[in-house]
Amino acid sequence: MVSERGLQVLQAIVQDYVETREPVGSKTIVDRHAFGVSAATIRNDMALLEDEELIVAPHTSSGRVPTDKGYRVFVDHLAQLRPLSPAQRTAITTFLDGSTDLDDVLARTVRALTNLTGQVAIVQYPSFARARVSHVEIVDLGGRVLVILVTDTGRVSQRVVGVAEPLDEAEVGRLRTRVSSLVSGRSVREGAAAVTAMLAGEPLSMSREDAATGIVLRVVSEELEEFRQDRLLMAGTATLARRESDFRGSIYPLLEAIEEQVTLLRLMSEMVADGEGLAASIGRENEPFGLSEASVVTGDYDVTGARARVGVLGPTRMDYPTNLAAVRAVAHYLSRLLEDDDAPR
Repeated sequence: MVSERGLQVLQAIVQDYVETREPVGSKTIVDRHAFGVSAATIRNDMALLEDEELIVAPHTSSGRVPTDKGYRVFVDHLAQLRPLSPAQRTAITTFLDGSTDLDDVLARTVRALTNLTGQVAIVQYPSFARARVSHVEIVDLGGRVLVILVTDTGRVSQRVVGVAEPLDEAEVGRLRTRVSSLVSGRSVREGAAAVTAMLAGEPLSMSREDAATGIVLRVVSEELEEFRQDRLLMAGTATLARRESDFRGSIYPLLEAIEEQVTLLRLMSEMVADGEGLAASIGRENEPFGLSEASVVTGDYDVTGARARVGVLGPTRMDYPTNLAAVRAVAHYLSRLLEDDDAPR
């Protein structure tokens, strides 16, 4: 059983090790922290922490470093989230203000978060399977048409596709009406099913207008399917190479997970959040996902009733209080921005 002072010693070890990257000894703790006891007493506390597998000696020196279990106790019971500075809050606002649509908002979000934390930033797209298609626009470009789909959650798709022959204004209008009647007001899932049924039904005639309709419907089907797929957006991957010494082993499993995305999506979906929507998965807790060398910190954000996660990935030796505070602030700002009546559409 670890005493209250023992937990405070663990907190000091975590904080000092994150800051210095060096194993922490009893003398260092006495010198840097006002415990009011001798180094011998601190050594006894450290011995108890080691018995509980919360710290470990990386080599024969007297210093100790936190274990994954130690980081977990720190995050769950000892970490105090540090409020962001006015400059950091201004940086978030500066990055996110002026966004034009959801894709732009999320791209700016990961750039802001990696700048704040120095870690790989990750944002999960909200699930749009139940989002409704609110608007369809088709614009003639002379031998090509621009197909625009907008959902009530702010997702916008724009695709330019070639048609066999240019369409006149009346034909473009009828094409717009035809596509809109299939998908507008319906959920992404329902709209995709309606388009699929239309394409699988009776073949369209060989008229110029019907040929263009078939082409456009296939594009709409592809874009709606894209809306339904879970995916991630990331920034700061290069920081892994710069922080390679912070990982006990190879960083290649992390790079593969970033490349594949499926592993990270599974991990993020299974993380259990606290009352503030924050979650952390640390080191060997990620072993089922092949990511035992890393920690992931996430926060929930909302957009028109859909919930998704934003967070950071990095070594277990990370500044959890600062990263949790940054993730929380970005998630809150992102939710407010996307739920605002003036949010980008």
